[in-house]
Amino acid sequence: MTKRKRWLFGFLLFGLVFSGCVRKREMADLVLINGVVWTGEEMLPWAEAVAVQGERIFAVGKSREIKNLAGEKTRVLDLKGSLVLPGFIDSHTHFLDGGFSLLSIQLREAKSKAEFIARIKEKAEELGPGEWILNGNWDQQQFDPPELPRRDWIDAVTPENPVCVNRHDGHMALANSLALRLAGITKVTPSPEGGEIFKDPSTGEPTGILKDAAIDLVSRHIPEPSLEAKIKAAEAALRHAAECGVTSVHDMAQAGNFEVYQELQKRGGLTTRIFLYIPVSEVEVFSRLCLKTPFGNDYLKIGGLKGFIDGSLGSSTALFFEPYADNPELTGLLNAQMFPEGIMEKRIMAADKAGLQVAIHAIGDRANALILDIFERVIAQNGPRERRWRVEHAQHLRPEDIARMGRLGIIASVQPYHAIDDGRWAETKIGWERCRTTYAFRSLLDAGALLACGSDWTVAPLDPLSGIYAAVTRQTTDGNNPGGWFPEQKISLEEALKGYTWNGAYSEFAEDKKGSIATGKLADLVVLDRNIFDIPAEEIGQARVLTTIVGGTIVFRRQEGGGSIFKSI
Repeated sequence: MTKRKRWLFGFLLFGLVFSGCVRKREMADLVLINGVVWTGEEMLPWAEAVAVQGERIFAVGKSREIKNLAGEKTRVLDLKGSLVLPGFIDSHTHFLDGGFSLLSIQLREAKSKAEFIARIKEKAEELGPGEWILNGNWDQQQFDPPELPRRDWIDAVTPENPVCVNRHDGHMALANSLALRLAGITKVTPSPEGGEIFKDPSTGEPTGILKDAAIDLVSRHIPEPSLEAKIKAAEAALRHAAECGVTSVHDMAQAGNFEVYQELQKRGGLTTRIFLYIPVSEVEVFSRLCLKTPFGNDYLKIGGLKGFIDGSLGSSTALFFEPYADNPELTGLLNAQMFPEGIMEKRIMAADKAGLQVAIHAIGDRANALILDIFERVIAQNGPRERRWRVEHAQHLRPEDIARMGRLGIIASVQPYHAIDDGRWAETKIGWERCRTTYAFRSLLDAGALLACGSDWTVAPLDPLSGIYAAVTRQTTDGNNPGGWFPEQKISLEEALKGYTWNGAYSEFAEDKKGSIATGKLADLVVLDRNIFDIPAEEIGQARVLTTIVGGTIVFRRQEGGGSIFKSI
């Protein structure tokens, strides 16, 4: 060996030794040991411990190996057999609205007309004259018997407070007489395109019930909350997300929400990763800025464009080919975004040419067929690319459209809890035959579609464990389907977990960064109080989050005795 080669060999050997010494001195900031770790990774699905360094996962393996990465300053969590999962990703929320709902009147659990009125009366007494009573998330199916509320129920208890309280699906609202007067709605006011002003068949007077675009006639008169009020609502939503083990959300929102989250990030208070979808009508803004989606950083991104084809089943505005079983005069409504005719396809075509992701709401079978027709035409014209387009809800599908979703590679962004909630009454609205392919999770997976699971919060609880329970058991909330509502559409626990983790990451082009527990990925983790793989499926909904970790930081920890610790925000 020549002198030069010996020198080079020595230099390389020194480098390797030095590198090894440096690596040897590297210690984790946080280690979780003595647990059961479901990684979501095919090559190493199970482990016992996880080491975190900075924002990322440093190592995954057995406890005896991970212990060696703990130094004097390392925080060590002894899990004592608890289950660790990748942080939950909720692929469909109305996140800021959810924060406002936590701070507002609660009508979801009102079981009668009297209780509904009493809760609104109590809220009116809390507020000053002229202040609006908003949100509510009521559900007339909870009443015995079910009936739509009316303005004359609440006028006497809200003489000085305008009211616009929404049904939990957001596609129907009740306004009192004061709010209707402010909006100029009378018996001669026509229903707008994409909406309906409900009127008494005897008198022709508005009952106070407004559907879809008709809600806008009132909501445009509601004062815009201040930035600080929005931040307060966002903080409430973030605390709730941490408590539920949700480390990332996809927010179906307005462009203005970005300012709120951006301000929170500046303050160091963004404890959940936000992937924001803004209205498809904003496509021109993206194109003008030559902005591709997703755009942003690991905590805050603009994901793409959200559009609407129709409304909801509960408000009878979901669009079907055949009439509703409980009202043969109705087939549903096209959303206002579908007018003028052809505008939705034009916008999606423009979005595709600009390289943008689109996520389109479709509930009824005709609505789903319409959006798949549009997708198919746009793809045929513009050619193949990595689109990862989404149908939000994909709720009621014809068998041929289930197959088409798989063939086109469309992501079905579904909310499993809706199946066990709507399953109480869906057959009365659309009949048994159409319900066979309602919330068709098994059929969609078998057709090759990818399921990205979410909650649609505030329409349903944010808690992913209730959604996982729903997907696996399909036991309706009224207890009437112990074997599952259309049980052939059940999916496995692992498939459901993937829907709330890796599939959610994939649907936001982030599967290389999160969605599973692997070295180098973001350290987004959740610890449960029991191993849901080892208990009956019926008990999954009883599991509770013990610890939530986002980017290596513990943002929530449940204490013994039921107390909680949140990251200060």
